[in-house]
Amino acid sequence: MKLLNILADINPFLRILLVIVLAVAAIFIVKAIRRLSQYLLTMKIDSKEPSQEILTRRYPKLATIITIFVSAVTFTIYFVTVGMILREFKTSLTTYFASATVIGLAVGFGLQGFVQDLVIGLTLIFTDALTIGEMVKLGDEIGKVDSIGLRFTVLVNLHGQRIIIPNRNIATISQFRGGCIRAYVDIQLPPEIDEKEILPAIQSICKGMYNQHRSIILAIPEIFGIKDVEYGQWRYLRIKVKLWPGQIKIIEETFKERVVQLLKKSDADYASWMITVTYKVE
Repeated sequence: MKLLNILADINPFLRILLVIVLAVAAIFIVKAIRRLSQYLLTMKIDSKEPSQEILTRRYPKLATIITIFVSAVTFTIYFVTVGMILREFKTSLTTYFASATVIGLAVGFGLQGFVQDLVIGLTLIFTDALTIGEMVKLGDEIGKVDSIGLRFTVLVNLHGQRIIIPNRNIATISQFRGGCIRAYVDIQLPPEIDEKEILPAIQSICKGMYNQHRSIILAIPEIFGIKDVEYGQWRYLRIKVKLWPGQIKIIEETFKERVVQLLKKSDADYASWMITVTYKVE
């Protein structure tokens, strides 16, 4: 009561100045607590990245809770500060609250996309629909999840580019739990071909493709050996290729073309349809 009486006796201008100073101090304390919590959570992680990015990547749920808490407290401080200042000008707080409600509704309608980002972002974070480091397809973009925020989800594509996607644009999520797709390539071999010559040549093609396209072909292709067809003179060779999702063109065009050119040396009529490919998502 004594404090209220003392404040009542202070000049209105000084009261407004005191309210502003207290509000600034409160916001400073809240931000200091936020930075301290980020530091304590990331101090043992050896990285040159800002602590906020590390926290978002390693502990997305905790980072979201901290962000929401800080935003809510900061908004409350601003809201109360404005109300106390208006009170000094004899403005009715009832009118202030009513006006704030109307303005809030108007802003809400104008920021529907922003609100959608927040709602979907919270859903993604707290339902574990996405996991940091997981290979996914979001819309037309394929990449590894780098971070999940309240407004944006960030992917890193095969070129190392960071793709920033507004959460409201995420309609469907395709997940590649194994981080890749497998291409099983079955190559029909002419009956007269020499196994001792063809296997090293195919191995050379596989290693060459891997060395040229390491961002797409994720491991040296595996050759399973030559098998005979039960009925007929043809044999086939199976190769397993581990691919970045969405990059089957390199198999359907580049790899097939190199194999066809190789086998045409033994059979001039050899064609690409003699090579069949089956894809499996992993």
